[in-house]
Amino acid sequence: MTNTLANGMTADMKNVKSKVTGNPLRSLRDCGQAIWVDFLSRGFIVEGGLQRLIEEDGLTGVTSNPTIFDKAIAGGKEYGASLRGAEQEGIKDAVALYERLAIEDIQRAADVLRPVYEAEQGRDGYVSLEVSPRLAAKTDATVAEALRLAKAVGRDNVMIKVPATPAGLPAIRELTAGGIKVNITLLFSQSVYEEVAEAYLSGLERLVAGGGDPAKVSSVASFFVSRIDTLVDKQIEERLRSEKNEMLAGLRGKVAIANAKLAYQRYKRIFNGPRWDALRRKGARIQRLLWASTGTKNPAYSDVLYVEELIAADTVNTLPPATMDAFRDHGQVRPSLEENVADAERVMATLDRSGISIDAVTARLVEDGVRQFSTDFDKLIGALEHKGAAAIR
Repeated sequence: MTNTLANGMTADMKNVKSKVTGNPLRSLRDCGQAIWVDFLSRGFIVEGGLQRLIEEDGLTGVTSNPTIFDKAIAGGKEYGASLRGAEQEGIKDAVALYERLAIEDIQRAADVLRPVYEAEQGRDGYVSLEVSPRLAAKTDATVAEALRLAKAVGRDNVMIKVPATPAGLPAIRELTAGGIKVNITLLFSQSVYEEVAEAYLSGLERLVAGGGDPAKVSSVASFFVSRIDTLVDKQIEERLRSEKNEMLAGLRGKVAIANAKLAYQRYKRIFNGPRWDALRRKGARIQRLLWASTGTKNPAYSDVLYVEELIAADTVNTLPPATMDAFRDHGQVRPSLEENVADAERVMATLDRSGISIDAVTARLVEDGVRQFSTDFDKLIGALEHKGAAAIR
C-alpha cells in the first residue's frame, strides 16, 4: 500500500496522488455516502492538497478539532508570518492568536470547498470549527462562542462543532433555532444520539415558528466509532484473564460497528413520520450521521474496518489521512450498514448480559474526549503564550 496522503502530512500534502479510475473512495458516492477528511493545515490548503482530494477522490468536506490544530500550528512553519502580523497589530493574547490562525485556515478551506457547497445546493461542502473544549460544561458560553465564531469566519459552508455533553444538548437546540449549522461531536451513545436528534428537530421547529428558513440549516451528528472497540476490548481482555468466556471473547472488535448499525436504525425512525414530514415540507434537511474516529487502532483488525462496514445513504465518513490512503488502495464498497442488523442487536445484548455496560463505556469516552481535546488545546495555547511567534518559526 502506498501511503501518499499519510506520508504527505509532513510535507504539507504536496505529493498527494490518487487513481481516479476504480477509486473506491469515489465509489462510496454511488452508495450515497460522503467522504470528508479529518485533517487540516495551512500547507495542505495552499499547496493544493485539499483541491486534489476534491477532484480525484470526490472529497466533500473537512473536519478539524483542537488536536488537529495543535499538530498543525505547533509544527507548521507556515504560520509564522500570520503570528508575527497579529502581534504587530497588538494581538498578544494566546487564545486570540490561536483563533486568528484557525479562522484563517477554516476560511481558506471553506473557499476551496465552496464550489462543492454550491453544486450540492448547501447539502455538503463543509468545514467544521470547534468551540473551545473549555466550555464543554457551559451552555450559555458555548452558544455565545459558537455565534461569535460563525460570525468571525463569515462563510456559509462552515459548521460549528459542539460536543454532545449535557450542557451541549440545549446549546445545539438554541443554535439550530438561530440558524447556525452545527456539527455535534463526541457522540458515542445511541440514547444520547436520540437526544441530539431531538435537539435538532426542536431547534428547527423553533426556527420555523419564528419565520426562519430551515432550508438554510444543515447539521451532522458525529458518532465516534473505533474508540468504543478500544475501550470495550480492554474490558473484555481484563475479564478473560480471570474467566474463560468464549461468548465474551467473540465480541472483540464487533461492538463499535454494532452500536453504529443500531444508531442508524434509530436515525431512520427519527427522520420519518408526521413530525419530520412537517419540517421537510418547509424545506428542512435531515441531520446526517457522520462516522468519526474511523481509523483502526488495533493492528489485528482491518485498516479499513470502520469504513467498509459503515456504508449507507445519507451518511458521512470523516477519514484520517492514513485510513483514506488505505481505503483508496484496497477498500471494498457495498451498502453494508444495514446488513445483519439482527446480529448487531445480538452483540449489544450479549455485551449487556456479560456485565459490561455500554452506557458506562460511552459516558467515559465523552469525558476522555473532552479531557484530551482540552489537554491539546491547553498545550497549544501554552506554547503560544510563552513563546509567541517563535513557537512556530
